[in-house]
Amino acid sequence: MVHQYKNNGYNIVLDVNSGAIHVVDDICYDVVAMYETHTRDEIVEALASSYERQEIEEALHEIQVLADSGELFTEDTYEGYIADFKKRPTVVKALCLHLAHDCNLACRYCFAEEGEYHGRRALMSFEVGKKALDFLIANSGSRRNLEVDFFGGEPLMNWQVVKDLVAYGREQEKIHDKNFRFTLTTNGVLLDDEVMEFCNREMANVVLSIDGRKEVHDRMRPFRKGAGSYDLIVPKFQKFAESRNQDKYYVRGTFTHYNLDFSEDVLHLADLGFKQISVEPVVAPPSEDYAIREEDLPKLFEEYDRLAKEMAERHKNGNDFNFFHFMIDLEGGPCVAKRLSGCGSGTEYLAVTPWGDLYPCHQFVGNEAFLLGNVDEGIKEQDTVDEFKCCNVYAKEKCRSCFARFYCSGGCAANAYNFTGDICGAYDIGCELQKKRIECAIMLKAAESLT
Repeated sequence: MVHQYKNNGYNIVLDVNSGAIHVVDDICYDVVAMYETHTRDEIVEALASSYERQEIEEALHEIQVLADSGELFTEDTYEGYIADFKKRPTVVKALCLHLAHDCNLACRYCFAEEGEYHGRRALMSFEVGKKALDFLIANSGSRRNLEVDFFGGEPLMNWQVVKDLVAYGREQEKIHDKNFRFTLTTNGVLLDDEVMEFCNREMANVVLSIDGRKEVHDRMRPFRKGAGSYDLIVPKFQKFAESRNQDKYYVRGTFTHYNLDFSEDVLHLADLGFKQISVEPVVAPPSEDYAIREEDLPKLFEEYDRLAKEMAERHKNGNDFNFFHFMIDLEGGPCVAKRLSGCGSGTEYLAVTPWGDLYPCHQFVGNEAFLLGNVDEGIKEQDTVDEFKCCNVYAKEKCRSCFARFYCSGGCAANAYNFTGDICGAYDIGCELQKKRIECAIMLKAAESLT
């Protein structure tokens, strides 16, 4: 399979199965489009009015060389691997600990319903958190590096338990020869010097929630009485980012139907001095006034193109910043298992509620159909785990014909379920935006390599 497109002045040809990417001139671009469905003579005749015949013959030769060397029109060698892939043994390597099913903000788009997750407000006790870490160690097999994300609601509302669990984890590292990578996601309301100092010592990554421009942020992320939170958190986030040397953090925002010009929000965050930025589309049912709609897609595609172009210019001027959805590794990248199965939700990655229930990920929390077990008894619903283990790009019909499948790994199982009722379904709007982001990411790599 070959995918070709034009972006910001570059003609890009992607050989999907090999991952080879080619930046080509107009004639090669046009020849590639006809190469598999027309004879050489037909291609020459069809393009003779636009190019010299000798140029067309040279382009045909170059493309044949690439095809012969396994860099164009390659066969899919992964599908035969899928039978063994389904049988692969898995271990738990990451937990999302819901330290607080409570929040001090009332974000309008929050899937967690102000932290309650379709249930009751609660804070995780140290005892439950400790059992969760014990469960992770016991189910991690020989894997040494383990990940724990402190999540909410707002985890800083349960700050003492964060500190106690980190201390417990560090003790267990020595006993079991494990290495914990702790991360934290916060809205910043309770962020202070003590939290910053602790996080800089113990947290491998910190996610700081902010949506961009003041009017955008305050509209969607107010306090419960309606006041905006932008003015309170921005100075804290700027200080925190600098204290981490502009590394190992993300400012993470959400854009909605209300700010389809979201590239302005990304650039606003960059102009505030942030170097690690993620601004992502809201995922919401069409009934919500802020939901992304199909008719919004052309505008959003333009915004991604605009953002990519601006990032290329800033790179030339030495004023770079990283945009999470444009970060792509074209030389190494994830292993085959990751490319086929994605995040590992329900198998390698689990979410833990304040009372110790286990779910496939934070977005399934509260849906009793996906309750897997608890930290006391372990996994009780192995059939559900096996269902997630079989969730891969070949189990999803729409992925089979999609050029992006080895980059997005089939997308989010929770989004697929929420929009189609099937974890192997596809959230179409999310897919279209993902494909556009991948195209822009590849273009940026092309621009970097050619300057």
